Amino acid sequence: MLEFSSARKAMLNLLLVLGVLLAIPSLLPKSYLDKIPDFFPKETINLGLDLAGGSHILLEADGSQLAAARVEALEDSVKSALDRAEPKISFDNVSRKDGNLSFDVDVSKIDLTREKLLPLIANNVTGSRDWNLQVINGNRIMLTPVASGDEAALDQAMDTAKDVIDRRINAVGTLEPTIIRQGDDRIVVQVPGIEDPEALKELIGKTAKLEFKLVDDQADPDETAAGKARVGSQILPYPEGGGSIAVRRLGGISGDKLLKADPSQDENNQPAVTIQFDSEGGKRFASMTQKYTGKLFAIILDGQVISAPRINEPILGGVSQISGSFTSEEANQLAISLRSGALPVDLKVVEERSVGPDLGRDSIERGALAAIIGTTAVLVLMFVTYGRFGLYANAALLINIAMILAIMAIVHATLTLPGIAGFVLTIGAAVDANVLINERIREESRRGRRIVQAIENGYKEASRAIFDANITNVIAAVLLFLFGSGPIRGFAVVLMIGIVTSVFTAVVITRMWVAGWLKRKRPQELVI
Repeated sequence: MLEFSSARKAMLNLLLVLGVLLAIPSLLPKSYLDKIPDFFPKETINLGLDLAGGSHILLEADGSQLAAARVEALEDSVKSALDRAEPKISFDNVSRKDGNLSFDVDVSKIDLTREKLLPLIANNVTGSRDWNLQVINGNRIMLTPVASGDEAALDQAMDTAKDVIDRRINAVGTLEPTIIRQGDDRIVVQVPGIEDPEALKELIGKTAKLEFKLVDDQADPDETAAGKARVGSQILPYPEGGGSIAVRRLGGISGDKLLKADPSQDENNQPAVTIQFDSEGGKRFASMTQKYTGKLFAIILDGQVISAPRINEPILGGVSQISGSFTSEEANQLAISLRSGALPVDLKVVEERSVGPDLGRDSIERGALAAIIGTTAVLVLMFVTYGRFGLYANAALLINIAMILAIMAIVHATLTLPGIAGFVLTIGAAVDANVLINERIREESRRGRRIVQAIENGYKEASRAIFDANITNVIAAVLLFLFGSGPIRGFAVVLMIGIVTSVFTAVVITRMWVAGWLKRKRPQELVI
């Protein structure tokens, strides 16, 4: 156990040097960071809202847009259900006036139509209906939204929107934004470290609703230019004054079936986004491209047509590409938005501002003071108790602190006041491993073991208890991170990093130093 090859020592020393170098930017004032050469790492730890402030925006859902989206989705479902009926049920004179959906069917098929529609308007969770069904004048079906259904749809949409916003701005899970619902139709978003609310709005403002719809090739160009659509079609614009195009309103594919989206390049080496559907979406996409080979289909993002390519051949793999004069940054942002999912409802900003730190400089100074006092006390105690071995433990503790800072900076972790508490706790617990090792070495020495054998057995026997104890701590920290939120996650992140680095420095690094000392000095007596 005390044998370290030259390659292994070089690798371990390199890790220590990297840890210290990567920790330095987080310890320097901001004014000094600009003076550091570009080749030097400049990643720093993010400070949370309670320590450094950030941006605050208040978002409000557009209820009318949600209602219109519900009616359109219902119409699409009705069309699919009646097309699959045996025999097929034809309907016409469709109206979506006042948030209701109504249409005419043959009088002889009223009962069959009702049978096919009842499953569509039922809420499988509550057992009630989201829509009321009425028959007017013997052959006209009218579907009217139920108030409870509207409320449930809004509640579900707001919960989904909250999750989508969190995925967009906190993909790694270490930024610790504050995202909470306010009332029935509002969401408060506060993000640490972003002082400009405009940057936050740009990040989460896009609905990112992706659709693929068939182009209406029978539409009159003059009427399309005038904004007049045929029955069953709609007019959508190209971005930035690029004109407009008529597309079939129903029968397309939505982007909610996306499995992944990544920035890429098209055949002209221009920035693009490659998307992949899940199994269900891939089947629908393949069916659509097989059925309409040779036709044009529009790729629509947030109500604007990005492009309208021709389907030259069936696309069977569920993989497609979106291009549209993007910059590399725009393609990357679009990929992030598509991966995180579309917002189920449009959100408008009703309030925006920068927020100052809740706790600020005073808390940072007090937290730093607590860390300094705690660290100093531990260093003095270890040196007085264990002498040379205490010095090794102290050096390992200081490097452990540097490595925690370095790893937090690399993963862009956010430090909050609970995180500082976790940091101080980690410092206090970091020497536990060395205490176990040193006490075990003392026991082995008292039993009459030779110096090398006493040290080797001490590390070997103590390491088992150290690993067992810290594995349970890691499990607890992982559970806090997975099921906690905000400050709890911040505490868990620091705790997890601290456990890993403390075991590494206390067990592996101190053993390397002790082995080097034994090899150089060959002591005749062990004083510990």
